[in-house]
Amino acid sequence: MLMKRLWALTGALLIASGCATSPVPLYLTGDPLVDAPNAIQNGPPRDRVLWQYRLAAAAMRHGRFAEARATLDEALARLGGIFSADKESRQARSYSKKTFLGEPYERVMAYYYRGILYWRDGEPDIARACFRSAAFEDGDAEDHTYASDYVLLDYLDGLATAKLGSDGSDAFKRARADAKLALPPEANPKDNVLFFIEFGAGPTKFATGRYQEELRFRMGMSPAREAMVRVGQQTAHVGPYDDLNFQASTRGGRVMDHILGNKAVFKSATDTAGNAALVGGLATAAVSEDRTTQEVGLGIAAAGLIAKIVSAATTPAADVRCWDNLPLYLSFASLQLPPGQHTATVEFLDTNRMPIPGLTKTITFTVGADGKDKVIYVSDQSTTPQTQ
Repeated sequence: MLMKRLWALTGALLIASGCATSPVPLYLTGDPLVDAPNAIQNGPPRDRVLWQYRLAAAAMRHGRFAEARATLDEALARLGGIFSADKESRQARSYSKKTFLGEPYERVMAYYYRGILYWRDGEPDIARACFRSAAFEDGDAEDHTYASDYVLLDYLDGLATAKLGSDGSDAFKRARADAKLALPPEANPKDNVLFFIEFGAGPTKFATGRYQEELRFRMGMSPAREAMVRVGQQTAHVGPYDDLNFQASTRGGRVMDHILGNKAVFKSATDTAGNAALVGGLATAAVSEDRTTQEVGLGIAAAGLIAKIVSAATTPAADVRCWDNLPLYLSFASLQLPPGQHTATVEFLDTNRMPIPGLTKTITFTVGADGKDKVIYVSDQSTTPQTQ
């Protein structure tokens, strides 16, 4: 009788474990401007923020700034809801591994891009708030263990502060202290044309370990190491100020192991305990002629079988969903130009400081007479020529 109950319980658990509904597959073209709207509309809700991130980056590179702005606003509303301090938000964090929000470097980039767009819209004060929010994301908002160390976040904080008539010197000092690849220049608050420059392909994710529970980063690459901005007779030669390979794999300069250990240990422990209970219980029932002992043995075997089913249902695998169209390097340049129409040429240079064929960008823009900054965003993946 107990054996019948054992198999009945086994069948019920196996049926329950196999009842998950398979998601409807998405047919992807490889173009985020096509795939992202489709995935946002028809894909799993847990991936929506991921596709919003991807769409925003692609839209900016095509000069579709209004679309990028709206998309980022939706993503950041979700991000802010999960990571704010209220009780419901703290409870919501427990679901964040299912709902993609991104690693810290990905969340930083969402705020960074939104800051660029705010400045572009003539709101440097809100842009500064975005850069500070980005620094907060990088600074380990959960327990404040690691400090933010993005050069550009501090530099832009200081520049916006200076332009708003306050003292940005502390932020400039932090930026220069954190500089590892290139030292940002002394900021000139009178510069009225701001170039936000990015290049290279950023890091992606993969998993290792017995249960694929270890999150690792495959380092991104870039043939370009510097950029040269030319507008008329003025030039600005800039190196990379931030490296997303470094930011993805460290926090505050400290290398992170990215191991989701607790769940993996749970799976290993339950699987091992299940093996022991199943084998031991069946052996006890088989060798004993006493009915009570047989029932006890079968009961132990039933518990072991349940443990193994629970172990099989546990998914400790690292989340390798990735904002896969991020750049590798972030840079910045500024110039002071008179009102009127101008044309900028941005060249991306290799390790020998030679322009890389096919990457030169041409941007036509107009500096207004209202005293507001003109913000130019340019990526090595931007469409060209472009009017901004």
